[in-house]
Amino acid sequence: MDKYHQSQQLLTQLENILQRHQYWEMITPDPQALASTEPFAIDSLACHQWLQWIFIPKLRYLILQRLPLPTQFVISPYVEEAMKNQVGVADIVVTVRAIDQLLNIK
Repeated sequence: MDKYHQSQQLLTQLENILQRHQYWEMITPDPQALASTEPFAIDSLACHQWLQWIFIPKLRYLILQRLPLPTQFVISPYVEEAMKNQVGVADIVVTVRAIDQLLNIK
């Protein structure tokens, strides 16, 4: 299984976990919130919103277009800290760590 297929599976798993723990939103945040230039849109979105509305769609786009996937990045520490003490954080962090590991393999 190639890295694109594995990445897609992990994104689907992340989406399912966010839905299961009731973090998945039906209403898109305002365009200004999505246009943030801060890392993780920390000034305008909660971590789960950033995952849903920015991270997952951008990575899916790269996968579908077979564009180069990001390397040398780690988002799990941010997710772990931003969502600490929230329901389902352990499940979310396990999946995000798997994404980190997969994309950092050369």
